[in-house]
Amino acid sequence: MSDGDEPADDGEQPADEDGGELEARTPEALDERLDEIEAELDEAETEADLDSVESDLDEVEAELDEAETEADLDSVESDLDEVEAEIEAADLPEPDEDEEDADDPREELESRVTELRDALDDQRGPYAEDAVEEIEGAKSTLTETRWTEQGEDEIADTVHSFLDSVGETLDEEFTAANDESEGLAAALDDVIAVIEERALDPDDDAETVAELIEAADELTTGLDDAEEWDDLSVREKLTVEGFYDVLTPETRKDFPPEWNAIKIYEEQGDPDPILRGLDMFGSEFMEEHCIESLKRMGAPEAYDVMEERAQKRNKPPIEVLGKIGDDRALDTLHEYIEGESDPALQKVTIKAIGEIGSTESTQAVADRLVADNETVRSNAARALGLIGDTRAIAPLADVLSDDDSNAVRASAAWALNQIGTENALDAAREHADDRSFLVQSEAEKADHALADENGDAAETTA
Repeated sequence: MSDGDEPADDGEQPADEDGGELEARTPEALDERLDEIEAELDEAETEADLDSVESDLDEVEAELDEAETEADLDSVESDLDEVEAEIEAADLPEPDEDEEDADDPREELESRVTELRDALDDQRGPYAEDAVEEIEGAKSTLTETRWTEQGEDEIADTVHSFLDSVGETLDEEFTAANDESEGLAAALDDVIAVIEERALDPDDDAETVAELIEAADELTTGLDDAEEWDDLSVREKLTVEGFYDVLTPETRKDFPPEWNAIKIYEEQGDPDPILRGLDMFGSEFMEEHCIESLKRMGAPEAYDVMEERAQKRNKPPIEVLGKIGDDRALDTLHEYIEGESDPALQKVTIKAIGEIGSTESTQAVADRLVADNETVRSNAARALGLIGDTRAIAPLADVLSDDDSNAVRASAAWALNQIGTENALDAAREHADDRSFLVQSEAEKADHALADENGDAAETTA
């Protein structure tokens, strides 16, 4: 073929580097092929990273199996840290988002690292610090628990046995100054001080450390098995505290005996055993009778317990607070008489406030003279009478003139009589012709009281 001749077209396409035929020589086709090759290279690199991490984890696992000393375990931990960093930096396959249960290689590798770390921790120790921690826990149990008489004997035996055991292990002599909890705890402190002073090595002193931990475990078990106060039944606790000592063979015949004891303590004017019973009884029946007794007694000793229960808006404790008459309860009680949401609670609370009788409550109670509930208004009027503040005369007089309820007007008239000043009595006696007999009766009382006062004044002048 001459130089000017065109090459013959034999109908064949040139082959690519892989030996395949190129479908076209366009730039688009070449770019597409290059993307495919790049994806294949990325996939190969990802698989290589995954294989490398798995291989490194296999090596760490084998290293952990062969580790014998703390130094060996430190080396394993260091290698595991490196593998964890390798996983974080590795380009690993991502799970298929379209598959709900698709494998996640990164998650599986991280889970394997966690398992190896747990196995590493299990293989470490034991350490002298573990024994010290166990002894300190036992000491807290010893000093913070209320023991029965039997339990006190049991904890003393347990601690003495422990002191003998660790004394033999450490070649020391440990003794407790006495069998009280504080004396036994001080002896445990002596043991802790010696262990810490020895600076026992987990490898060189492994046998000693193991014996100390075994003795500490036995100490904990012995204390856990000793009888403590909370192991007793309520009746056993009350018996130990002498709650039933006031009962005679005759009163023990009645059931339940606790009720009879409460009645006797009430007659004796002794609220303390009743308060102990209230704290320990799990029976609503007995709690109710305890609170009723305390209410009848009006015992100041019951204030803290009743105030705490009143915080839950329980009506019986509020009634007791009224009988006790302590002004401190007003901070809690005033809040309960606001609004219209709970008339039953307001009736009880207003009555208690009236019994406490502080003029600090005058305005709060007077505000309830216009309550929606008729009984709330009536109780508010009577409470103002018990408080006796002359500032209540005007609002009570308005109630006596304007309220539609006979009962509320009668309470207002009664309250004015209780206040008893000339202005109060004068406001009450003006209603001698009221449609309600009760109001008329109170008006007559006011008129008689004024007449008596005027008579006394005339006699004094004469």
